[in-house]
Amino acid sequence: MASVAQLLIVLDVSVVNVALPSIQADLDLTDLAVSWVALVYTLGFAGVLLVGARLGDVLGPIRALRWGIAGFTLASLAAGLTADPLLLIAARAAQGLSAAIASPATFALLTVTFPEGRERVRAIAWWTAASLAGGGIGNVLSGVLTQWLTWRAVFLIAIPIGALVLLGTRRLRPPEPSGRTRISVIGAVLVTAGFTLATYVLSTIGDLNRDWWGALVAAVVVIGAAIAHQIRAAEPLLPPSLWRNPTIVIGNAATFIAGMSFQVAIWYFLTFLLQHGLGLAPAMTGLAFLPLTVTLLAVNTWITPRLIARHTLRSIAVTGALIASTGLLLQAVIPTEQPYLVVLAPALIIGLGAGLFNTPLATLVTTGIGPAEAGAASGMMNTAKQFGGAVGLAIITTSITAPTDRTAFTVMAALTLTTAILIAAVPSQRPKHEQP
Repeated sequence: MASVAQLLIVLDVSVVNVALPSIQADLDLTDLAVSWVALVYTLGFAGVLLVGARLGDVLGPIRALRWGIAGFTLASLAAGLTADPLLLIAARAAQGLSAAIASPATFALLTVTFPEGRERVRAIAWWTAASLAGGGIGNVLSGVLTQWLTWRAVFLIAIPIGALVLLGTRRLRPPEPSGRTRISVIGAVLVTAGFTLATYVLSTIGDLNRDWWGALVAAVVVIGAAIAHQIRAAEPLLPPSLWRNPTIVIGNAATFIAGMSFQVAIWYFLTFLLQHGLGLAPAMTGLAFLPLTVTLLAVNTWITPRLIARHTLRSIAVTGALIASTGLLLQAVIPTEQPYLVVLAPALIIGLGAGLFNTPLATLVTTGIGPAEAGAASGMMNTAKQFGGAVGLAIITTSITAPTDRTAFTVMAALTLTTAILIAAVPSQRPKHEQP
């Protein structure tokens, strides 16, 4: 259930991408309004992640997951049925806020349910596969549903999935974490406001107007105040023990850099390459993501856990990041006159590499975490991913001439190579395994 919930949450980041032109035409939205349909979900999600994660430590991961998915499902129903642009934007914001509560709870649920070792590695492999494949699956569904049904289906598809997760949680009975009874209201407000402003600035970095600069100044001030408060807080959102652990710190730095390529950017620029570079229709664009998505899922779910049983987490993750970097570089240089090669060859290499390094990395940053800090550790990792995605997209879009410029994939290759270097600096360790 945790992996299905995570798939639903990540899927909704990209599921509106191909549908946006149809939404704009049907509801007569301005360019600014339609951009907010996509942006407000990210603002709500990334801005509240750390607070949502700590809320999971207070409530317990099962209750937090139920609350988050229930809110997400209701917001999806509202988004799929409304004909009012403002209500659609509000519903997307509610989806993001609900996702910020549910997503950290999904990973925390794994860490408190499965002991360190083979079972946890398998569980994390499924969760990581859902997180990574969500972008590709969202693009597939967005194209197919928009072209063959209606754009409303991209929101309504969440209702049966959300109901399935809620029913599944009724059978879960893991121990609830203890040791934390409250969250500082001032700290929660400052951190949420700081991250929300930072996400807004990063998402609109190409529009250098007065409002953008005002938001940048506000973000710097609020984040500074949040850091100062957290240093003095009796119960900070991120416990000091996490910052003292070099594996967690370096591992999350690697997660941040990896997120710059794999959280948003790769799906964004592949969409432009397929639709504008190769001239594919929306449905075919969505289907063209299948080779990458299927390869990534297969490697991450079935091959990587077996390798982890025989090799160190660090060696597998470094190898995977190097392979993925090679695939991204190939995507940048392969001739577009060979459309099948453009779709298939890099996808197989990128999928192999990404499928190899993400589960070991997620396992590293949660090794040795106790139940009382499971939510915080999950929130730290999810925040690294989300802000890595926002920073990566901002950096790449400002360093290229157009979304179809394939230099973007060269930048992603360099970022993934940096990820490999960071992972190599993580203290080598092997998760606990039962003897065969």
